[in-house]
Amino acid sequence: MVDVTEKTKTVRKAKARGRITMKSETLALLEAGRMAKGNVLTTAKIAGILAAKKTGDLIPLCHPLALTGVDIDFTVDRPKGQVIIEAEARTVGPTGVEMEALTAVSVAALTVYDMCKAVDKEMIIGDILLVEKSGGKSGLFVRKTP
Repeated sequence: MVDVTEKTKTVRKAKARGRITMKSETLALLEAGRMAKGNVLTTAKIAGILAAKKTGDLIPLCHPLALTGVDIDFTVDRPKGQVIIEAEARTVGPTGVEMEALTAVSVAALTVYDMCKAVDKEMIIGDILLVEKSGGKSGLFVRKTP
């Protein structure tokens, strides 16, 4: 693990995004709240938040962080048959929260897959990426392309 003892504590934020593509019929069931396992997006939000909090346990050599906030938002893109997932993680500390935001998106997408797989095994999870991050020595990063 990288030693961050001497690093300055700063406010750190990271935003990540991903998507899950599915059949239009699956998306309609999801939106109508008619999946057998229950409310998909609420469950995926909780799963993503819990995953962000457990990132240090899941990713080898990743520091366990005291997160000060995690937000997860979903946007339904009907024409593309997609749910876009965005997560923001925040902390005040000596190391960044990029991995927590990326983990939140990943687990939220996996949860959507799990809850919808009975009706659509062809769903595709993809485009998981860091959108932006701020704080720390390297400062602000904003992805130039979506």
